[in-house]
Amino acid sequence: MFKKLKEKLSGFTKSLDKTVEEKAVELSEPEIVEELVEKVNDETIGGLLEKTDSANIQKEEKDKETVNENASEKLKESEKESKSESETKLKIESETKSETKSETKSETEYETKPESEKIDSGVKTAPDGNAGENTDISASKSFVSTDSNAVQKEKAGFLGKAKALIFDREVILDEEDLEGPLTELEIALLESDLALSVTDVIVDSVRKQLSGTRKKLGKNTGSIVENALKNAILEVMSANVFDFDDFLEQRRGQTVHIAFVGINGTGKTTSIAKIANRLQKNGYSVTIAAGDTFRAGAIDQIQIHADRLGIKVIKHKEGSDPAAVIYDALQYSKAHKINVLLSDTAGRMHTNVNLMAQLEKICRVSSPDLIIFVDEATAGNDAVERASQFNGAVPIHGTILTKLDADSKGGAAISIAYITQKPILFFGIGQEYDDLLKFDPKWFVEKIFED
Repeated sequence: MFKKLKEKLSGFTKSLDKTVEEKAVELSEPEIVEELVEKVNDETIGGLLEKTDSANIQKEEKDKETVNENASEKLKESEKESKSESETKLKIESETKSETKSETKSETEYETKPESEKIDSGVKTAPDGNAGENTDISASKSFVSTDSNAVQKEKAGFLGKAKALIFDREVILDEEDLEGPLTELEIALLESDLALSVTDVIVDSVRKQLSGTRKKLGKNTGSIVENALKNAILEVMSANVFDFDDFLEQRRGQTVHIAFVGINGTGKTTSIAKIANRLQKNGYSVTIAAGDTFRAGAIDQIQIHADRLGIKVIKHKEGSDPAAVIYDALQYSKAHKINVLLSDTAGRMHTNVNLMAQLEKICRVSSPDLIIFVDEATAGNDAVERASQFNGAVPIHGTILTKLDADSKGGAAISIAYITQKPILFFGIGQEYDDLLKFDPKWFVEKIFED
């Protein structure tokens, strides 16, 4: 199911993967890296260095002033201590001149020497007694050197981040990157029998979803693309959804008339039998009107199905007025309180004016509650065009697409509801009476991308 559509969509994924790879390689070119680094230097790092150098100069001057002040304070304290010690020693000398003279002299030298060394080691004193300007210059130079290293490291870190952004190969997809792959997607959808207007909607939706998407090189692009495609197709198919079961449930207690229309050979009569089988299983009573009086053997065909299912058929002779047959069937159903009347009609081409006029008469006389268009999913764009034409003649309420199990493209199922603005009700997926699947757009989309 949908084999060709899957192949076409996988081609779009591969094309987008190729685009991402090429862009990542392009971004990794040394010339591009160098250009980006230069821009970063000019606009950011230059300003950062100027600001930092200015701050360093101010800090250096302030530190020098602080050092000088500290040196002066230390010098004053040292002089005061030396004076106090000298007075004490002189007093001791006067009391014990003979015994402590040599000892006091030695002690005085010992006490003043460390202070002198302490001053010399911290601050070199100028002849006027003040601290020299070269005080602790080595420490200041060390500080400046360390700060400059920090700036260089910050610069290197900033550039490293810029380069990492490139060499991480995180590609941001823009519309220019998507242009080529989206063209391939458009061709793929058209080749899968999607209508042009529907193709445009899907491509535009995918463009909006993928534009600005970040994608790392080496990461599977398939999941990103698949999600975008799923959302786009689901949005189109969910535009018109109709719950057939809810419709009937709300009308229990009255006869609901459902007429089936379409062209020859699309499985209309078999679809009526499938619907009848489904209704009976859900507890509804059913009558069938053999309104196809034009095709030879059509009445016998519907009778065989009805006999298998145990359902009453209202019929006239071949060639009778189909509007009269269906009218009689409706009256019978109402009189016998039948829940649902299913009316078969002759297959006709949408281009046959006389037969389309006959269909208008049937619908005018019997006033169906639902008119269901039946066509093959394999018909592709032809089914879409026919549904549109029938809808113009006798406004249809929904569609049954048959032979979905044989559909390799899926275009009709995606397009028909969007073009007619009428919902798909059921899919025919086989020849058995139970091979009727209630329309579920999520199920359909998952089937497209199923492995």
